[in-house]
Amino acid sequence: MKKYALITGASGGIGLAIAKNLASDGFSLYLHYNKNKQSVYKLKNELDKINTETYLVHADLSSRSGVDELLKQISHPIESIVYNCGISYVGLITDMSNEEVENMITLSTTSLFLLTQSLLPQMVSMRCGNITVITSIWGNVGAACEVLYSMVKGGQNTFVKALAKEVAPSGIRVNAIAPGAIDTEMLKCFTDEDLKLIKEDIPMGRLGTPEEIANVISFLQSDKASYITGQILTVSGGWY
Repeated sequence: MKKYALITGASGGIGLAIAKNLASDGFSLYLHYNKNKQSVYKLKNELDKINTETYLVHADLSSRSGVDELLKQISHPIESIVYNCGISYVGLITDMSNEEVENMITLSTTSLFLLTQSLLPQMVSMRCGNITVITSIWGNVGAACEVLYSMVKGGQNTFVKALAKEVAPSGIRVNAIAPGAIDTEMLKCFTDEDLKLIKEDIPMGRLGTPEEIANVISFLQSDKASYITGQILTVSGGWY
């Protein structure tokens, strides 16, 4: 029997790595993207070559209509959700516009809640399911000049802990991965000197890779993690 996974933000560095791992793990995939069409189409071509059933879904999850747009494009029961969306903003809290605030809150919290709410009944009826949210170490400890990002990621962590308790009797597991500094486009706003200082501050002395996050996703999807739920797994090379 086929099992279907939905990966949001599948066109980014971490999303691409997760998709490739889950394809290898035997999942058929719904790959969500918003702006990076070229990247996700390239990914689909790669997965087609290994006979992975893939569907591309386009939606802006930072808008109020985004979840409805996404759901209209899904035609199979989803057994696994990997919510991998985030907008980075580095700057003072007083410098953020109302639009930037609303977009980040909608993307990271409102859309996560509504999408999960809509797909959960199918999981409950199947009495199986797996939900994994990519959060951040800043959701654990907070970061100056990333106050809103820290706030919404902390909200995601609490969402995971609460939902895990609610759906565990239905055979559904809910966890989060809180990455540290990962070598993706999100770090492009930092200078080489900034990145050098960050690496020096990380006990392992380097940035993480998208593949290292994807490997934890594969573990959480597997039977090897069958008794793990409600957890925030920090993957940061010992940073913070």
